[in-house]
This record gives sequence, structure tokens and C-alpha cells, in this order.
Amino acid sequence: MSNIVAIVGRPNVGKSTLFNRLTESRDAIVDSTSGVTRDRHYGKAEWIGVEYSVIDTGGYTLQSDDVFENDIKKQVELAIDESTAILFVLDVSTGITDHDEAVAALLRKTDKPIFVVANKVDTNDRILQASEFYSFGMGDVYCISSASGGGTGDLLDAVIASFPSKEPDEELAIPKFAVVGKPNAGKSSFINALLGIERNIVNEAAGTTRDALLTRYQSFGFDFFLVDTAGIRKRARVTDDIEFYSVLRSVRSIEESDVCFMMIDATEGVQKQDLTIFYTIEKNSKGVVILVNKWDLVEKDTSTLKAFEDDLRKKIAPFTDVPILFISALTKQRIHKAVETAVEVYQNMRGKIPTSKLNEVMQPILEKTPPPGYKGKYVKIKYVMQLPTHKPAFAFYCNLPQYVKEPYRRFLENKLRENFNLTGIPIKIFFRNK
Repeated sequence: MSNIVAIVGRPNVGKSTLFNRLTESRDAIVDSTSGVTRDRHYGKAEWIGVEYSVIDTGGYTLQSDDVFENDIKKQVELAIDESTAILFVLDVSTGITDHDEAVAALLRKTDKPIFVVANKVDTNDRILQASEFYSFGMGDVYCISSASGGGTGDLLDAVIASFPSKEPDEELAIPKFAVVGKPNAGKSSFINALLGIERNIVNEAAGTTRDALLTRYQSFGFDFFLVDTAGIRKRARVTDDIEFYSVLRSVRSIEESDVCFMMIDATEGVQKQDLTIFYTIEKNSKGVVILVNKWDLVEKDTSTLKAFEDDLRKKIAPFTDVPILFISALTKQRIHKAVETAVEVYQNMRGKIPTSKLNEVMQPILEKTPPPGYKGKYVKIKYVMQLPTHKPAFAFYCNLPQYVKEPYRRFLENKLRENFNLTGIPIKIFFRNK
């Protein structure tokens, strides 16, 4: 199973700064005004060779005048529910507040590993001040400064040690296909249409599915697991932010899958929330097949399908080499074609292109269109090989890898896609010194 670390606490204790520190990014908005983090942020992180995911939640508050209070509370509760370990962040400069006590009361209901984190410990005096946090009775207090990174090493050592040990993989060696998408896109209906049974409760109200459900599919010569990702209700007051629930509930399913069926509601068009889920699939280097569901409900003429597909590819650019199928889970239109396509993507992901074949195809392209010169220096790419990784990656060996720029990387990716079947597969390209 993938490991998810949730960062929780009241507003303005430095959760987003810690998130940025762990993920080595600037993804979360940081501001001295409390409550800036309205949405949950998701990122990938690594420590001593162990990869894990980090969820940054909004500040948990009680009886405030913040109209987002209930939504933030739901964020924290869901993050606790979905996480492997929890970082309970406190501000040593203010000590324990009523809001901290409220968070602690919420955390006491879980049996997940909890790490009490005293943040903003920048001096030795503050180490003494942090001792009051032992009164929560949640074990050791880890003194850190998320701004400078001080103390985070010891904290992460303990967090990694708390992860469940990997047991011998007794699961069947068959692929897992996750069904993801925003609430009410028809995920459960799609699975039920495939299975021919009411395996999952289906209701027109978004949010019927509460948990990720694993179902084995064995029909028409296919054998794989289907994962139905929960869709959760939309926030009534916020219409232009990405819905935080569906993204987090999709994260674990995406991480555990091989290929994702990403479902889009044809009657609503492509929305920001759809793109967030797509980028999460791409970030995790998973195969993807986009299913535009409820196509039977759309009024159309001869150009409707092409216009929808062109708009969709424009929005998911630059990763546009993706299968897009227009389906109806209700009428079972093209649902078996969707399965065939996902199996093809899975097989292509596992395939290895021989080095000799790669160079036979790519060397003439490299000679005809070499990387542009940079400050009078010219990059000469000697050869290319596919790396022995689970996710498709290619290494181009050259004399000056530091001078190869992003546009040329995109050019090479496009050429690889033109000459080899990599549709639906995010690929990585590295330039290495010969």
C-alpha cells in the first residue's frame, strides 16, 4: 500500500511551510494570515529512499467567523481517515490554544501513528517551551523549524519507521485499473455496466460511494482488478476551487493502480477538477484512458465529438497522446472498447524497446535535428536506451546534458511517441553524461 502523511493543525502554525519543506516545492500558498490554506494540497516526497505522499490540510478551527470552518474540519477528518501517519503541528511561540485542544480531541479518535510537531523552534529557549506539548499525552514532541528545516530529519526518521512493513506480495499478478473522476461522473455505473451486476450502490446524488472498492473482472479473456474511487459531495459555497475531497480519495487509488480510467461528465464538459485528477495521474506516471461518459445525453451534430476532443486535448497539453473514448455507462456504449484500450496501455507500459531498435530509429532523427547550440557549445547525443524501471523512462547519453533545454526534450518525446506505441503512457526523459 502507498503511504500518505497528513499535516494537520489549527490555522497559522506553519503547515504549508512544512509541506513545502517535505515536498521540496512551493505548491502550497504561504501567508501570515491565518486560514490561507483552504484546499488540501497533495505532493510527493522521499526520505532515505522511501517514497510517500504528503497532504497539507486547511487549519482546523472552532467557532470562528471563517465561513470555510466546516469545510476545513471535513478536510482534516478525511485526511486523518485516508492517511498512514499524521503530523500534528503546533506553534511553540503561542503555546496550547483551545483550537489545538480541539484538534487533539479529533486525533484521539484514531489509532493511526500521530507525531506531535512543535514548529518555529528556532532557539534553545523554545525547546523548553515545547515541553508543554507533552500534556497532550501523544508521545514524543519533535521540535522543528519548518522554515529552516531544522529538526525535520529526526521527525522523518520516526515517520518512516512507523510505516507498515511491506509483507510478501501475495496478490495476484494481474493489473489494477482505477476508475477515477469527479463526483457523479458515472464511475460506479461504469463498473456495474462491466460486471453486469449492482456490485456498487449507485445513486444520482454525488457522493454515494464512500470507500475505494476493489472488484475482480474476469470476462471475454480479460482478468484484472477494478478500483472504484469514492466521489464526495461538492462544497456549496465554493464553486471555482478544485473540490478537495475527490482528489484525495483518488490519490490512493491512482498510486496503487497500473492504468486509470479517467471519467469526464460529457454534460458538464472539462472542468478544473478533471484536470487536477489528470495531472495527478501524470505525476504518478500511470497509464490513462479518458472516458467521456454520458455521451448519449449530449445534443450533437457532425462536429460535436471532434470539437469536444480538440478542446480536451488542448486543456491536457502537453501530454496529449492519450486515448479518448466517448461512452455511455447507462447504455453500455463502447464500455468494452474502453477495457480493450486499457489493456493495450498496460501491455505497452510493461513492454521494453530494445536498445538497438531505439537507436536505429532515433539516431537519424538526432543527426538531422540535433539540440540547438548554447553559448557556442554543441550537444552531441551518442545513443539512447530505455531504463530498467517500472515506469517508461529513456536516457539520452551526451557530452553536455546540462545544455539540453525543455523544448528539445519535448521534441524527443514527440518523436518517441511517433515511432513507438506509447499512447496513454507518461514517459520520462533523462540526459546523462557519456
